[in-house]
Amino acid sequence: MRAGSGSRSTSGASCTARFARLWHRPAVPIVLGFLGITAFGAGLLMLPVSAESGRPTSLLIALFTATGAMSGALVIVDTSTHFSIVGEVVVMLLIQAGGLGIMTLASLLGLLVVRRFRLRMQLTAQAETKALGLGDVRRLLGRIVLLSAFFELIVAVALSIRLVVGYQRSVGRAVYEGVFHSISAFNNAGISLYPRNLIDFATDPWISLPIAFASIAGGLGFPVLLELGRRFRKPGRWTLHTKITVWGSGLLFVVGAAVITAAEWNNPGTLGPFSAPGKVLAGFFAGVTPRTAGFNNVDIASMYPATLLVQDVLMFIGGGSAGTAGGIKVTTFALLAFVLYAEIRGEPTVHVMGRRLSGGVQRQALTVALVGVALVVGCTLILLAISPFDLDQVLFEVISAFGSVGLTTGITAALPPLGQVVLIVLMLVGRVGPITLGTALALRERVRRYELPEERPIVG
Repeated sequence: MRAGSGSRSTSGASCTARFARLWHRPAVPIVLGFLGITAFGAGLLMLPVSAESGRPTSLLIALFTATGAMSGALVIVDTSTHFSIVGEVVVMLLIQAGGLGIMTLASLLGLLVVRRFRLRMQLTAQAETKALGLGDVRRLLGRIVLLSAFFELIVAVALSIRLVVGYQRSVGRAVYEGVFHSISAFNNAGISLYPRNLIDFATDPWISLPIAFASIAGGLGFPVLLELGRRFRKPGRWTLHTKITVWGSGLLFVVGAAVITAAEWNNPGTLGPFSAPGKVLAGFFAGVTPRTAGFNNVDIASMYPATLLVQDVLMFIGGGSAGTAGGIKVTTFALLAFVLYAEIRGEPTVHVMGRRLSGGVQRQALTVALVGVALVVGCTLILLAISPFDLDQVLFEVISAFGSVGLTTGITAALPPLGQVVLIVLMLVGRVGPITLGTALALRERVRRYELPEERPIVG
């Protein structure tokens, strides 16, 4: 008995120690808080007062909606018709909490990585971060909140004025709709109060452009926005991260918009009925939204398969790090492109814009990308096995969930409950997974004390 008690005591102490070490890992408390807010939001959405019908919302619908709002991804019911004003406000607050939470999470973990390697970072006034104290967290959170409020206020005012002047909304209703869509746009949620999303505003630049502006700003990321605010006219002094994010995002915006506009120019179900200027505007917006903004101004289900594939690629890449966008991040994609370019040229090291990339950063980018591919492929196989839909539709839905986008071909609501649960898990993993994985890889980097003999297997 005594020996057994001692064994159980030792085992219990070991489990407690492991749990304590897990809890003190930087991402764990924040991720658990993210999940906790999602669960709390789902509980609020289940209340009868949150539904337009006055009846309780099912657990699956409430959890899917809360996850979609926090993650900026898919929903399975129309927000404007299913939920009451109370429910819509809950959804709006979840969108805001998810955006602020993910920006704070990514920025704090970025600070930890910086402290780990004793580097300089343009997050807090060019000061080297030697300790992450309470003052650092408060200052960082305060700047994120102010920055978010600044962009959301500008866009909300523009949208409200347009809704009053151009669509004869009452002032109160216009302000409400303007604030909701401004928050949804900056936080890259793509959830709308209109049953047809933004299809009715496809050729209205006073609606489309402010929303596109907010989506782009939120998707660039907090460190980039902060540095652009200080050094906008001095691109030569930007950090490598800002240079890659800005130029990479710009290239993807131009290429995505051009390809989608050209491919859908004569499609009667999308851009075909518009005038030439309307096609250009709608095509530009359709090229911006796959970078995780999530709004749609044309019927996604009517797009050609080639266009859906282009959007799949844009959604998988996503936006900037420490921003409200999802995906593997544009920096990850750009770094892999630079690695590929250097390998093709036969160069022993990778140089990017006057800087040399470490081998650790290259491996981290490759790991994040391949893990993302594995998640997308695995979930696609599951949904193909349990649903009657085609590969184009299922793949689009899965990448939209992983990339925290919210665009849909219309099949999400028709998936079986198991398929919707798979998308819920994928939305959560896609929202916090790339950030925590990248940070974990960076923090676990260590120096090998010895090397084994080198051997070169045949490649290709």
